[in-house]
Amino acid sequence: MIIVMKRRVAVRALILQDGKLLCVRQKHYFEAVFTEATDFWCLPGGGVDEGEALLPALEREMIEELGIKPVIGNLLYVQQFLYTDMEHMEFFFHVTNAADYAQVDLSKTTHGVAEIAELDFIDPTHESVRPEFLSTENLVEQAAAGTAKFFSYLDTPAPA
Repeated sequence: MIIVMKRRVAVRALILQDGKLLCVRQKHYFEAVFTEATDFWCLPGGGVDEGEALLPALEREMIEELGIKPVIGNLLYVQQFLYTDMEHMEFFFHVTNAADYAQVDLSKTTHGVAEIAELDFIDPTHESVRPEFLSTENLVEQAAAGTAKFFSYLDTPAPA
Protein backbone atom coordinates (compact mmCIF):
# COMPACT_ATOMS: atom_id res chain seq x y z
CA MET A 1 0.00 0.00 0.00
CA ILE A 2 1.34 3.40 -0.99
CA ILE A 3 0.53 6.31 1.28
CA VAL A 4 0.34 9.67 -0.46
CA MET A 5 1.12 12.54 1.84
CA LYS A 6 1.26 16.26 1.30
CA ARG A 7 4.60 17.96 1.73
CA ARG A 8 5.23 21.48 2.95
CA VAL A 9 8.59 23.05 2.15
CA ALA A 10 9.87 25.96 4.22
CA VAL A 11 12.99 28.10 4.44
CA ARG A 12 14.49 29.57 7.60
CA ALA A 13 17.14 32.23 8.25
CA LEU A 14 19.85 31.44 10.77
CA ILE A 15 21.20 34.84 11.82
CA LEU A 16 23.92 35.02 14.47
CA GLN A 17 25.27 38.07 16.27
CA ASP A 18 27.69 37.85 19.20
CA GLY A 19 26.77 34.18 19.71
CA LYS A 20 23.05 34.95 19.86
CA LEU A 21 20.41 33.80 17.39
CA LEU A 22 17.73 36.01 15.83
CA CYS A 23 14.40 34.39 16.66
CA VAL A 24 10.72 35.23 16.57
CA ARG A 25 7.68 34.27 18.58
CA GLN A 26 4.82 33.84 16.16
CA LYS A 27 1.28 35.07 16.63
CA HIS A 28 -1.71 32.89 15.92
CA TYR A 29 -2.98 33.80 12.49
CA PHE A 30 -5.18 32.12 9.92
CA GLU A 31 -2.33 30.64 7.82
CA ALA A 32 -0.22 29.44 10.74
CA VAL A 33 0.99 25.87 10.36
CA PHE A 34 1.50 25.34 14.07
CA THR A 35 -1.62 26.21 16.01
CA GLU A 36 -0.56 25.38 19.56
CA ALA A 37 0.59 28.06 21.98
CA THR A 38 3.60 29.95 20.69
CA ASP A 39 5.55 30.01 23.93
CA PHE A 40 8.68 29.07 22.02
CA TRP A 41 11.10 30.89 19.74
CA CYS A 42 11.74 29.91 16.13
CA LEU A 43 13.70 31.21 13.19
CA PRO A 44 12.22 33.72 10.78
CA GLY A 45 11.16 32.37 7.41
CA GLY A 46 8.21 30.53 6.00
CA GLY A 47 6.67 28.42 3.30
CA VAL A 48 7.99 28.09 -0.22
CA ASP A 49 5.31 28.79 -2.82
CA GLU A 50 4.64 26.20 -5.50
CA GLY A 51 7.23 26.55 -8.24
CA GLU A 52 9.38 28.95 -6.17
CA ALA A 53 13.10 28.30 -5.64
CA LEU A 54 14.48 28.15 -2.10
CA LEU A 55 16.70 31.26 -2.11
CA PRO A 56 14.12 33.62 -3.64
CA ALA A 57 11.58 32.20 -1.17
CA LEU A 58 13.84 33.03 1.78
CA GLU A 59 14.46 36.52 0.45
CA ARG A 60 10.71 37.09 -0.02
CA GLU A 61 9.85 35.77 3.45
CA MET A 62 12.50 37.90 5.16
CA ILE A 63 11.38 41.05 3.37
CA GLU A 64 7.69 40.34 4.08
CA GLU A 65 8.23 39.58 7.77
CA LEU A 66 11.19 41.76 8.77
CA GLY A 67 11.50 44.31 5.96
CA ILE A 68 15.18 43.61 5.31
CA LYS A 69 16.78 41.89 2.33
CA PRO A 70 18.97 39.02 3.55
CA VAL A 71 22.48 38.27 2.37
CA ILE A 72 22.11 34.51 2.06
CA GLY A 73 25.10 32.29 2.76
CA ASN A 74 25.43 28.53 2.99
CA LEU A 75 22.77 25.92 3.64
CA LEU A 76 23.46 24.79 7.23
CA TYR A 77 20.63 22.41 8.14
CA VAL A 78 17.82 20.41 6.58
CA GLN A 79 15.05 19.06 8.77
CA GLN A 80 12.38 16.56 7.76
CA PHE A 81 9.47 15.69 10.04
CA LEU A 82 5.81 14.71 10.20
CA TYR A 83 3.20 17.02 11.69
CA THR A 84 -0.58 16.76 11.37
CA ASP A 85 -0.37 14.06 8.68
CA MET A 86 1.92 16.19 6.54
CA GLU A 87 5.59 15.84 5.75
CA HIS A 88 7.59 19.02 6.38
CA MET A 89 10.96 19.84 4.83
CA GLU A 90 12.78 22.88 6.24
CA PHE A 91 15.97 24.37 4.84
CA PHE A 92 18.04 26.56 7.18
CA PHE A 93 20.35 29.07 5.49
CA HIS A 94 23.00 31.22 7.13
CA VAL A 95 22.13 34.90 6.66
CA THR A 96 25.30 36.94 7.00
CA ASN A 97 24.08 40.55 7.36
CA ALA A 98 23.12 40.18 11.04
CA ALA A 99 23.79 43.84 11.93
CA ASP A 100 20.98 44.89 9.57
CA TYR A 101 18.49 43.04 11.79
CA ALA A 102 19.44 44.85 15.02
CA GLN A 103 16.64 47.41 14.61
CA VAL A 104 13.66 45.82 12.86
CA ASP A 105 10.48 47.90 12.58
CA LEU A 106 7.63 45.43 12.04
CA SER A 107 5.21 48.29 11.31
CA LYS A 108 7.11 48.89 8.05
CA THR A 109 6.64 45.32 6.81
CA THR A 110 3.81 43.69 4.87
CA HIS A 111 3.45 40.64 7.15
CA GLY A 112 5.45 41.26 10.34
CA VAL A 113 2.75 42.85 12.49
CA ALA A 114 0.23 40.13 11.59
CA GLU A 115 2.60 37.19 12.09
CA ILE A 116 5.22 38.11 14.70
CA ALA A 117 4.54 38.68 18.39
CA GLU A 118 8.17 39.22 19.40
CA LEU A 119 11.62 39.40 17.79
CA ASP A 120 15.02 39.32 19.49
CA PHE A 121 18.56 37.96 19.43
CA ILE A 122 18.49 35.23 22.09
CA ASP A 123 20.77 32.61 23.58
CA PRO A 124 19.24 29.37 22.23
CA THR A 125 20.80 27.33 25.03
CA HIS A 126 18.73 29.23 27.62
CA GLU A 127 15.40 29.62 25.80
CA SER A 128 12.75 27.29 24.38
CA VAL A 129 13.64 27.19 20.67
CA ARG A 130 12.19 25.08 17.86
CA PRO A 131 13.51 23.01 16.32
CA GLU A 132 15.19 21.62 19.39
CA PHE A 133 18.54 20.94 17.69
CA LEU A 134 19.13 24.71 17.59
CA SER A 135 19.63 24.56 21.38
CA THR A 136 22.22 21.80 21.26
CA GLU A 137 24.20 22.52 18.08
CA ASN A 138 27.25 24.78 18.07
CA LEU A 139 25.69 27.25 15.63
CA VAL A 140 28.72 29.53 15.37
CA GLU A 141 30.94 26.57 14.50
CA GLN A 142 28.39 25.22 12.01
CA ALA A 143 28.08 28.61 10.30
CA ALA A 144 31.88 28.84 10.03
CA ALA A 145 32.10 25.31 8.61
CA GLY A 146 29.42 26.12 6.03
CA THR A 147 28.37 22.51 5.57
CA ALA A 148 24.87 21.12 5.90
CA LYS A 149 23.56 18.67 8.49
CA PHE A 150 20.38 16.65 8.06
CA PHE A 151 17.82 15.80 10.76
CA SER A 152 14.95 13.43 10.00
CA TYR A 153 12.06 12.57 12.31
CA LEU A 154 9.88 10.57 9.94
CA ASP A 155 9.77 7.51 12.21
CA THR A 156 9.14 9.53 15.37
CA PRO A 157 7.52 12.89 16.05
CA ALA A 158 9.83 15.89 15.83
CA PRO A 159 11.06 16.90 19.28
CA ALA A 160 9.21 19.79 20.88
